[in-house]
Amino acid sequence: QVQLVESGGRLVQAGGSLRLSCTASGRTFSGLAMGWFRQAPGKEREFVAAISRSGSSIYAADSVKGRFTISKDNAENTMYLQMNNLKPEDTAVYYCAGTRSPLSYVFKSRDRYDYWGQGTQVTVSS
Repeated sequence: QVQLVESGGRLVQAGGSLRLSCTASGRTFSGLAMGWFRQAPGKEREFVAAISRSGSSIYAADSVKGRFTISKDNAENTMYLQMNNLKPEDTAVYYCAGTRSPLSYVFKSRDRYDYWGQGTQVTVSS
């Protein structure tokens, strides 16, 4: 079993930056493809970014391309989401997710993920 714990969310002004972290328990982190999702009040959980198990492949939603960067440190069992030029519409609870993957795939669908964290709140004020 894999447990994921997010951290780093807080209140920030528009135009500011944050770095979210997702730390995994267990010794299988290097075999996990990972992703970030977010959910705003009254909206469905949406895809933000994904990374392959090795970190060699990444993919980001159009809404965050050029502003958010996903990365993965297998030695530290940690995934990151660097968020720059934040906008009020980025306000949401951010979740990390993981799934075992034998190849260097990235996954955009939340149905593809087996493990989820509890979420961390990001609030961007205008």
